[in-house]
Amino acid sequence: MPRPLHILLAAPRGFCAGVDRAIQIVERALEKYGAPIYVRHEIVHNKFVVESLEAQGAVFVEELHQVPSDAHVIFSAHGVPKSVPLDAENRQLHYLDATCPLVSKVHREAERLFEDGFHIILIGHKGHPEVIGTMGQIPENAMTLLETVEQAQTIVLPDHKPLAYVTQTTLSLDETAEIISVLQQRFKGIAAPKKEDICYATTNRQLAVREMAARCDVLLVIGAPNSSNSRRLVEVGKQYGCENAYLIGRAVDIDIKWLETAQTVGITAGASAPEVLVDEVIAFLKERYAVKVETTSDAQENVHFKLPRELAS
Repeated sequence: MPRPLHILLAAPRGFCAGVDRAIQIVERALEKYGAPIYVRHEIVHNKFVVESLEAQGAVFVEELHQVPSDAHVIFSAHGVPKSVPLDAENRQLHYLDATCPLVSKVHREAERLFEDGFHIILIGHKGHPEVIGTMGQIPENAMTLLETVEQAQTIVLPDHKPLAYVTQTTLSLDETAEIISVLQQRFKGIAAPKKEDICYATTNRQLAVREMAARCDVLLVIGAPNSSNSRRLVEVGKQYGCENAYLIGRAVDIDIKWLETAQTVGITAGASAPEVLVDEVIAFLKERYAVKVETTSDAQENVHFKLPRELAS
């Protein structure tokens, strides 16, 4: 008789509206224009999703020079610098922009602040595609990237311009709040976004993990190593009471030794991880234990983003 195992299933979890829209854009483009459809960078940070779209005829490339002339190309959900669509137009490529509308909001915010004469601090992670895209909306010297509380305490900024900050959409709520607090103490009157830049999905998934972490012996976060929001969920789990928090891509990544003494296992998924991978993990555990599944809440998200007009019909 297998021993009992209690599963706490976080809600909400998994796909957000921006990810869902980006995947739909690729699928609709394949239906309308036929394969191949080129995609600059991973459409979202999830290997399973990327491989599923490749099987349908999507071709993923790192830069536009890898796209043949006159081809169809899609920009990923993370957003791109302004130079990328300009390059596509110069090469007469037909492009679709799958940038999440909440990332686009940050882009427009940065543009407006620059036009109003502000020097902008971007709180985010160096090298992340979203950060590269946001910094590429305005001239290079008009924005300063800030990653940590320690940097916030020592950073030197132009003293002849008013200051403002924007943030990456997938950051840790707690760490970002701490960074902002330091900036507000050091730079009186620094301008804040009219509406918080960390997106609803990142916020909701972190809050769900906060509430369940202390009840878990082990927390499994389904997501990719390069997924910022998924990595933050692991950090939140550890911070709020579950030291044994692990990031996994799929069920095969679970080390059964993690579960040797566990009575309660929490499961959540980052915003670019499909529900089928959650089902796969639960099935893996059911093969080995007498599983009881409890969903932590009945919270639901009802956010939907429109598709580009040419794909909407």
